[in-house]
Amino acid sequence: MQIPGHIDPVTTGTVPLRGGNRVDLVGLTREGIRSALEEAGLDAKAAKLRSKQIWHWIYHRGVTEFDAMTDIAKAMRPWLTERFIVGRPTVVTAQVSTDGTRKWLLAAADGQEYEMVFIPDADRGTLCVSSQVGCTLNCRFCHTGTMRLVRNLSAGEIVGQVLLARDALGEWPKGTMASSADIDDEDDDAGHYTADGRMLTNIVMMGMGEPLYNFDEVKGALKIVMDGDGLALSKRRITLSTSGVVPMMARAGEEIGVNLAVSLHAVNKEIRDEIVPLNRKYGIEELLAACAAYPGANNARRITFEYVMLKDKNDSDADARELVRLIKQYKLPAKVNLIPFNPWPGAIYECSSPERVRAFSNIIFESGISAPIRTPRGRDIMAACGQLKSAATKPSRAELDRIAEEKQAALG
Repeated sequence: MQIPGHIDPVTTGTVPLRGGNRVDLVGLTREGIRSALEEAGLDAKAAKLRSKQIWHWIYHRGVTEFDAMTDIAKAMRPWLTERFIVGRPTVVTAQVSTDGTRKWLLAAADGQEYEMVFIPDADRGTLCVSSQVGCTLNCRFCHTGTMRLVRNLSAGEIVGQVLLARDALGEWPKGTMASSADIDDEDDDAGHYTADGRMLTNIVMMGMGEPLYNFDEVKGALKIVMDGDGLALSKRRITLSTSGVVPMMARAGEEIGVNLAVSLHAVNKEIRDEIVPLNRKYGIEELLAACAAYPGANNARRITFEYVMLKDKNDSDADARELVRLIKQYKLPAKVNLIPFNPWPGAIYECSSPERVRAFSNIIFESGISAPIRTPRGRDIMAACGQLKSAATKPSRAELDRIAEEKQAALG
């Protein structure tokens, strides 16, 4: 059955991430590209030069064909084409909501599907990026949580979503951009990526999956996105959302350094155990202590608590007052995003009334804590918060064992 919503006729990415025996360069570090070139037969000096040029064309210009890399010798381009690709995910469907929100259903080279969403606003454009095919956390308000976890996405598949979005929005930069040497670490927005007439200004790791259960690949992708010589998106414009994988939160702050959002959704053990089952492993107190210790958190870079509003479940005045108490107890530089529940087929919850959501917000605001109410976007194409899902297939036993081993290793 056709999903409601306008179908965008432009499908911009039809090249699989892996091109047969050719190596996909998307997602590799500069050193990774250089090593790949050396392994293919270039000498060290040539590989170093070509890797710098290719990096520029991939991440600064958005080029996918070696023939378009005009500062590489013509004789070299067929050699590169025979051995490498600059891939994109395959677009299965591309939908546009009545409010301008776009959703893409993407397919990897192995046929597994995942979704990404672009949300345009007057002063920004936010890309919601997936980190896994499916999810292992089973949060009961979330449509993705009804899927099995199939597998992690690679760094190339994660950063490929950003490249594809910029393809579709037609906004690869012209001319030059500031290099990493021009960027002050203390003020990395200055001379860095700005909207500059472009639509994509912010990234949120809030799509399908739990980013901190795919830490290394998410880190690798975001390092590429933040690199000043490439996509050059400031860490202040990137937010990573977690349901509370406490052992990985400090590493995320230290090694990635982007803004942190936490899917809280309840203020007591009983309700959060139901809504976010991970709470049974890492309770609210442990989670909030990890938030208080998150590197770089301050009043200028507040932690965002995501709180989905569920009728008669977590939306009372008493819940709002307890949320305020917890934030103040842990001295957290925080704001609260109140998210009206977005329905999906089979959901067991209802959204709180607009009046109840406003009353909840007012209590938090009156305590001196920001509590904006998020306007639902893309509901008509199932692109709103908590609605993402794909028809991914069940993983094999070997794949499940591999994922379990990676999770155990991440938890130490």
